[in-house]
Amino acid sequence: MDIQITTKKSEGVERLLEVSVPVETVQQEEERAVRRYASSVRLPGFRPGKAPTALVRKRFKDAIRQQVIETLIQEAYKEVLDREKIKIAAQPHVHDLKFDDGKPFTFELHLEVRPDIQLARTQGFRVSRNQAVVTDENVGEQIEQMRDQRSTWTPVEEKPMPGDMVTVELATADDNGVIPEGKEYRLVLGGGQAIPGIEELVMELQLGESAERPVRWPDDFPDEAQRGKTKQVRVKLSDVKRKSLPALDDAFAREVGDFESLDALRGAVRVDLEEHARRESDASVRQQLVDEIASANPFAVPPSWVGQIIEGYYQAYKIPEEERERFATEFRPIAERQVRRDLIVDTIAEREGLTATEADVDDRVAEVAKRRNAEPGQVYASLQKAGRLKEIEQSITEDKVFKWLSDRNEVV
Repeated sequence: MDIQITTKKSEGVERLLEVSVPVETVQQEEERAVRRYASSVRLPGFRPGKAPTALVRKRFKDAIRQQVIETLIQEAYKEVLDREKIKIAAQPHVHDLKFDDGKPFTFELHLEVRPDIQLARTQGFRVSRNQAVVTDENVGEQIEQMRDQRSTWTPVEEKPMPGDMVTVELATADDNGVIPEGKEYRLVLGGGQAIPGIEELVMELQLGESAERPVRWPDDFPDEAQRGKTKQVRVKLSDVKRKSLPALDDAFAREVGDFESLDALRGAVRVDLEEHARRESDASVRQQLVDEIASANPFAVPPSWVGQIIEGYYQAYKIPEEERERFATEFRPIAERQVRRDLIVDTIAEREGLTATEADVDDRVAEVAKRRNAEPGQVYASLQKAGRLKEIEQSITEDKVFKWLSDRNEVV
């Protein structure tokens, strides 16, 4: 297609191109569109395909015009990509479209392109490995969490204390000082579910008692309008439950899993914590290497890719609509860092021939099958059905890339 392309903006990964299609090309496409309509439409008094083109042009003017616009944009877009050698990063946008009789058809094409990543320097960096030492205290804390997960709540008839679960009827005076009918709440005292002043009031009550007094809202209360205010509060205590933890013995270890004794459970927990610490340490080293490479080889990242990651976190964390703008502002640097990391890994993998092969994936699946005591074919089919083979392929590729980087940089 004989079109004219004018670059109006070229910054980082953004391109704004003005595209002009000559009048002759526009007229030719209009004639083709009219003929297509004339061959298929039905008009009263004419056999199918026999209506005069002038009548078809008049009757279906708007539809023909829309078809011509869509066709010209598609054809011109293909020509732009081919002629400019552009690798797009996201769906382009069309702006400022002008389609007047007897004039060239023009529009602006807003594109995001894949960054041209050279990575001239990937070696000679020095990063540090900080591997945490797993202590007996760490093991004990993990086991206490297991006990807490298997705890039971037992009713008591004593004054509540921190850690107890209480059921209360709570009412707070409005701005006019009127205390409405109370609502029932279930709280774990000391868990931050109620402000300290209300918890203090609850812990003064016996089961079935009520009390009313002024309570001051803390200065760091989330709702700024309520900070420092004092309101009349009425509380009635209707239920108190106290947590009971299972005994820490060999029976507990057998209940948790296939462990013969408490010492065996402690040993397994230590191994898990050490493995977790190793993964955290590896992740830190990998991110430091990526950050060093990104700093030495700066490049822009497509905003749409960053937006996709942010959108993913909206969904994962169920961010309310009214909080998304603030969340996006705070999270954008992290999302940009993630996009930059992925691009660096992909670039090195492609350049150095480190991309995972089918044989690599088969070997990894065989490892998973061995750990599960299952047939590799069944595990492969299961992973394929769950759409996780791509994830495994990416994991293998990353392992190869960071092994390659570790061999060429100093990790202390």
